Amino acid sequence: MNFKNFVALTIAGIINALGITMFLTPVKLYDSGISGTSMILSQVTPEFLSLSVFLIILNVPLFLYGLKKQGKEFTVCAIYTVVIYSLCAWLITDVLPVDVSIVSPMAGSDLFLCAVFGGIISGVGSGLAIRFGGAMDGIEVIAIIFAKKLGITVGTFVMIYNVLLYILCGVIIQSWILPLYSMVTYAAALKTVDYIIEGFDRSKSAMIITEKPDEICKELSDKFENGITTLKAHGYYSDKSKTMIYFVVNRFQVGKMKSIVHSIDPKAYISITEVADIFGANN
Repeated sequence: MNFKNFVALTIAGIINALGITMFLTPVKLYDSGISGTSMILSQVTPEFLSLSVFLIILNVPLFLYGLKKQGKEFTVCAIYTVVIYSLCAWLITDVLPVDVSIVSPMAGSDLFLCAVFGGIISGVGSGLAIRFGGAMDGIEVIAIIFAKKLGITVGTFVMIYNVLLYILCGVIIQSWILPLYSMVTYAAALKTVDYIIEGFDRSKSAMIITEKPDEICKELSDKFENGITTLKAHGYYSDKSKTMIYFVVNRFQVGKMKSIVHSIDPKAYISITEVADIFGANN
């Protein structure tokens, strides 16, 4: 783990602890995954078994269990991040002069504000952890190991775990208000993690299939000054030779790109997909 990753993972753990302890825990909202599991366990067990204790007890064995699949570097980074998260959560709740026992110091008892901002802030922490080679929660390790055996995707496994967790929370506390607000937290955190890992302004890739590739490529190149890749293609039903053009634009350029293509070839087929990362050059 280089120094940059060490600093980033430290910051990630601190941020996540702030989101959880300053917004979620005071009003008894629940995070997702092992963090949410730790929160509910800390509420139904003796006081000495705090959130920080459960975070380490539950997460560390999971990361060690996934050592073979995830690798030594990831496991070390993940455990380090969880330890920082747990330590900061303990400092905020038990040491620092901040009252987080009844309401959020920043959002009061407003459940919606606590759910949204708690989710966003903890999402920033989790996103940074993943981006710099670690993890904040051992649920992903469980998902990677067992999802394939169950015939489902990792994302589906995590979602099912969290839905069951919130149902359990509702049964235990005999109320559905907090679990439902916790789902808002989960949604806000999930979206924030995507933004942190993949960026706010994701590019769009266009796959254009046309019989007029030269005219379209020239016009796109002149207007956008982007690299363009072409591939030979053949229409199955039309039994005609065609060309597939691969072109990457930002989201503000999609409309203009479609207008240019269809003004030259009204029958051109355009498929647009979201691009998370771009490496190298498109010629």
